[in-house]
Amino acid sequence: MDRDLDRLATAVRTRRTELRLGIEPAAKLAGISKDTWKRVEAGLKVRDTTYTAIDHALQWAQGGCEAILDGDEAIPTETLTEGGAKVSKIPKRELERVLGDAVQSAALATKGDLTGAEILELNRRVLEELRERGVL
Repeated sequence: MDRDLDRLATAVRTRRTELRLGIEPAAKLAGISKDTWKRVEAGLKVRDTTYTAIDHALQWAQGGCEAILDGDEAIPTETLTEGGAKVSKIPKRELERVLGDAVQSAALATKGDLTGAEILELNRRVLEELRERGVL
């Protein structure tokens, strides 16, 4: 799968502008050179570690740049006032996937005699129940 460097360039430039950051201040927050930052905004290849640094500077959850390169969206983070912890909202689609994986892993870990079809049905019912309760 080709990675969409132009899409990332546009997203990085847009987010940097939303945060009212110039290139130099953004690069400084990321701990990278302004020239490396400019490469990203020009749609050029950089090291994968650069993307992690940019995620931090743009207040995206870890993996934001990688998600954009792969056709998904970055998830913005918020800093809680108490303790300075960072939180991010998980998109519904991703939450369903994570919960489904957790149900499947838990069912397999019990070493019970559930068949694959029964595990899939359990997964479906858990997600359906969470939707009915308004969690999903």
